[in-house]
Amino acid sequence: MNAQRSIAALVVCAGFCGTLVAAFGQQAKPAKKDAASKAMSHDGGAPNFKYDSTWPKLPLPNQWTFEGITGLSVDKDDVLWVLNRPGDFDMDPIFKVPERTENYASLNPPTAMCCVKPPAVFAFDQEGNLLRTWNPVDATSQALHLIIADHDGNIWIGSNTMRKYTKDGKLLAEIPRVPESNVKPGQYPGDTQMVVGNIEGGEFDEKARELFFSDSYLRGRILVYDMDTLKFKRGWGAYGRPLSEISVTPEKYVPGGTPPKDFVNHLTLSVSRDGYVYAADRGSDRIQVFTEQGKFVKEFTVAPETLDRGSTGGLTFSPAPEQRYIYVSDIMNNVVWIVNRADGTTLGHFGFFGHSGGGFHWLHMVATDTHGNVYTGEVDTGKRVQRFLVER
Repeated sequence: MNAQRSIAALVVCAGFCGTLVAAFGQQAKPAKKDAASKAMSHDGGAPNFKYDSTWPKLPLPNQWTFEGITGLSVDKDDVLWVLNRPGDFDMDPIFKVPERTENYASLNPPTAMCCVKPPAVFAFDQEGNLLRTWNPVDATSQALHLIIADHDGNIWIGSNTMRKYTKDGKLLAEIPRVPESNVKPGQYPGDTQMVVGNIEGGEFDEKARELFFSDSYLRGRILVYDMDTLKFKRGWGAYGRPLSEISVTPEKYVPGGTPPKDFVNHLTLSVSRDGYVYAADRGSDRIQVFTEQGKFVKEFTVAPETLDRGSTGGLTFSPAPEQRYIYVSDIMNNVVWIVNRADGTTLGHFGFFGHSGGGFHWLHMVATDTHGNVYTGEVDTGKRVQRFLVER
């Protein structure tokens, strides 16, 4: 009788455990090494990633802490450039309440060992060593939202406009913007050839010497500037509409409903190696694809049932030359989505909600290096950078 009960208990346990695996496990096949691309598997499935607890090397020096991560970029030497908002040290940017839980070392007198307000820019090597830190012109601005590195070693930072720096933080140039800091919708026409809102996302086409970025005015405008002269060249809205036709009145995204004809909000973008502009419209859970001249090609959704802040935040590509996958950071579901770039199919995801290593709280930014590893950055109380190693 006891033996029968033991066997029955084992059967029940096996069934229950199998249910737990199905519910909570990420059912992904192990990635296989492929000579054509280090970051893809032979069977066409999504690559697998493993959280790297050794990167970056912590704690940060000088009693610094990371604040909200608003920009990530990997340069040609595989150095990761991190942009965070030092202003978050004093004031919560979302809920507008004073920060009281990490500023103890900055009080007079200090009440504990940590922490002190950090600089806005950090640079880390592949071993996780901190190489450089500095502050841009508007270091305490809550508008800090983009950092990208060009092949000449210059660092470009987006906030209330785009500014170009040396890798040591010397200001080289900036793009003009309208004089007001807080512009009302409709105050300027949509085809204004200056920055009107704040910069949210951007990338280069270095062969064409063009800089692409998104201006948050009227919920999102894609603008193109000459990298050398910093002169405006062209721009467009959702579905490739002329800037002059962007509506002043915002539309609401409804899952399963008619897609909004304009971008909804929080527009970031990247440019693929084969010359397409991918724009992530977070407020409507979608990514739109354009030629570099602004012709609409297609759109696809990612986790389209997601509401509130939306699912399609930052985006980056798996390594060149094929850039087969798009990695999308999701601030609401707190995962990195893996999307097939060819057809927009969502293949899987990695990460989970939580503050422990490998988890995410308000996942905001994402970047990749030449090895196929993925870097992530979080805001709100996440406030950290993590690395995920591609498994071969």
